[in-house]
Parts: sequence; structure tokens; C-alpha cells
Amino acid sequence: MHLSPLDNEVFFKKAFTDKLVFTQFVKDIIGIDIKVGKIETEKRFKPKVAYIDFAYDIFAESKDNRIIIEIQRVNYDYSFDRFLHYHNMAIAELQRNAKDYRIKPTVYTIVVLTASDIIEDKDSKAVEEDVLISDVNPHNLKGKTFNLYGHQLVFLNPNFKNDNTPPRIKDWLDLILDSIENPDNPKINLKNKAIKKAAKLIDDDNLTPEDRRAAKIAFATEETRKIVERKAEERGHKEGEKIANLKTAQKMIAEGFEVTIISKMTGLDVETIYQLETGEYYDNNTD
Repeated sequence: MHLSPLDNEVFFKKAFTDKLVFTQFVKDIIGIDIKVGKIETEKRFKPKVAYIDFAYDIFAESKDNRIIIEIQRVNYDYSFDRFLHYHNMAIAELQRNAKDYRIKPTVYTIVVLTASDIIEDKDSKAVEEDVLISDVNPHNLKGKTFNLYGHQLVFLNPNFKNDNTPPRIKDWLDLILDSIENPDNPKINLKNKAIKKAAKLIDDDNLTPEDRRAAKIAFATEETRKIVERKAEERGHKEGEKIANLKTAQKMIAEGFEVTIISKMTGLDVETIYQLETGEYYDNNTD
């Protein structure tokens, strides 16, 4: 067995859009049984809610319309404010379609943090937790919480699993982390049928040529995002984006992608890509 990395969105969606994997993951993480029909990817709300435009990696609603589950895999930009906005806008979308102020479905958003970066809170203190849960339920002065709303935003960080991590959650964190750091000899709980199914789906031997190609494009796109963010801070957004696109194009050329695909993915003109390919293009900013 050789696992494909779950920090790649193609492999992540391939595994977690399987109904067995999805429903057991939700049960183990949140503690609820859910029966779903269609599991969507890149879910967007149209028209967009307020000024927030985003897409969930995975989205599903229970068949009885009581529960909405959204899963987001993140390998860059650990902005907790951003996920709070996403979660709140999903709730606002329900309100837009409601006849009154009562929102019947409960919204659960699960964010899987796959990069090893150390996260900091607003006071610049390191956050090294395996599971973080945010809800909107009120509590009294004695600390007792009252379940008035139910909506939850859950963060999972496989990098900080520990001896106190509940086994049902640790199984999934093991799968995610080992797919990235120990793909040839993963220590995962194959007695869990959903874990076993997920591992089978992302086993390198079971990938199609389309899976591999899409994964390469996803990797190049994500690398672009990271470079854009870094360069934008260093030199300004516009120049940073150009540098990132040039570097992405160079990587895609090395991987053997066609010029037209590289142009579509990076926004660079065909002539620039040919110059990169032949070594005639020079820009010391790309070093």
C-alpha cells in the first residue's frame, strides 16, 4: 500500500466524497448519524451571501433536511476569521430561504488543517491543539451551556494528535497525517471499514491517469497560492502574483504539461511560456 497525500485536494475529495467514508467520518468527529443523498464538491451559494464568495470542498445535506455538513481541507492560509465567515454565511444562506427567523437545519463545518505550520491566536500565542470546537450556544455565569442553536465549527489538526485524542478521532488524524508523512508504511486502523475504504481509494495503485493529472494541476495551483501570498507581502500583490505564475509555469513545464494548459492555469501568454521552456526568458525576480 502506498497512500496518496490527503493534503492534495484531488485525493482528499476522492476519499471523503465516498458515502461510507463521509458518513463515518461525520459520526466519529461530530457524533451524529447522517444519511445523505448527493455529496457535492466546490459548493457555492448563488447568489453569493453579502460580499462573501467561497466554495466548500465537500458539502452534503441529510435526506431529512435537518443537518448540513461542510468539509474544508486547508493546506495554506490558516486564517481563522475566514472560516468563521464561511460558517456564518452558510447559516445566513439558510436564513435567506427561511420564512421566519427560525432556522431548522443545523450547520456543521469541519476544517481539516493539513499543513505543519504553527498557528497563532490574536495574541500571537501558538495554538497546538488536535481539535478545536466553536459554537454559538450561550452559557450562564456558572459556565453551563444551553443548546439553543446547535451549529458548530470544528477544526482538526493531525499534526497535534496525542495520547488524549479520542480513538475515534485519532483514527482519522492518523490516516490524514500518515498519507502525507508516511505513505509507504502507514500506521492506520484498517479495522475501521471507512478508514480502510478511504485508504483503498487513495492507494497509488487505484489512481486513474485522470486522478494523477488533476492532482498535479491542484498541486501547482496550491503552490501558486502560497507563493502569491508570500511575494505579495514582500513586493506588493501584483508583482507577487506575476512571480508566482512564472514559477508555477516552470514547474508545470518540468512535469510535461501542454503549453495551452499552462497558459490557462497561470494566465501567462503562450510566448512567455515558450520562452520559459527554451530558457530564453529571464527575469531576476523569479530567482
